[in-house]
Amino acid sequence: MEDFWHTLPKPFFIQAPMEDVTDAAFRRLIAQHSSPDVPRVMYTEFTSADGLILAPEDGKVKLLKKLLYDEAERPIVAQLFTSSPERMEAAARLCAELGFDGFDINMGCPDKAVEKSGCGAALIKNPSLARELIRAAKKSGLPVSVKTRIGYNKDELDTWLSELLAEEPALVTLHARTRKEMSDVPARWDAVARAVAIRDSLGSKTLIAGNGDVKDLNDARAKAAETKCDGVMLGRAVFGNPWLFSDRTELPAPQERISALIEHLTLFDELLGDSVNYATMKKHFKAYISGWDGAKELRVKLMETNTADEAKFILGGNS
Repeated sequence: MEDFWHTLPKPFFIQAPMEDVTDAAFRRLIAQHSSPDVPRVMYTEFTSADGLILAPEDGKVKLLKKLLYDEAERPIVAQLFTSSPERMEAAARLCAELGFDGFDINMGCPDKAVEKSGCGAALIKNPSLARELIRAAKKSGLPVSVKTRIGYNKDELDTWLSELLAEEPALVTLHARTRKEMSDVPARWDAVARAVAIRDSLGSKTLIAGNGDVKDLNDARAKAAETKCDGVMLGRAVFGNPWLFSDRTELPAPQERISALIEHLTLFDELLGDSVNYATMKKHFKAYISGWDGAKELRVKLMETNTADEAKFILGGNS
């Protein structure tokens, strides 16, 4: 299968995987508002490979909703986590069957429950297992990438990145902080520049993307130029801004933002209403509805709703 990563114009931009945020509904909205001139890649929410392989049938059906995607999202990458090479291989093969363009392994999540099972950022402390997981995922035939951090308790980029590059993943995305730092300090973009230098010194073909505190596409382009990385991942910047990959320089007027939220609510109800708690939509309200007179009052009303239809009625959309 062709490695799509190496065919993308540089710098390319990646929509970060965010639990209960970048679900199928929001990604479809982002894809609809993206510009074809902006090289962007979509990631699913991070999903448990163990659940996909071991859960009873009804649990699997719910998890597979996390892997719903629309053709407009391509290239689309499934992000999974597990500490079991066998389940990693089985889940990656499933993602290949589902038609994904790529497969990403989460090696950076600081969630204690995820780390307790040896996944996420815990893999930084277990490079031999991390390498085994990459090898297992590669058996799917999909290009395999890794999202990780610059270290666990301290910056250990030189040794950690070298271990990953030895397995020749298509891409390594670095959240430019350690696990210990969480998001409590500014992202260390000088570490992304160092990652590029380490990659080049080893003669590796793996692409390097940076992540952390990126405001918008212009900021992403500036950081790519400064660090010479191949791509930039944007996370929080997408909240309330499905136009992030459209090269618009400022947020639209209130009415257009309200219309986008109505569209978002409609997609949520259609794609996920039967399996995902409506409360997850409330994470988006503040980002869409802010910055104008009356926005706070409107938001308070929206937070009291119990269904997408109720919210759309308040916003003036057809329920």
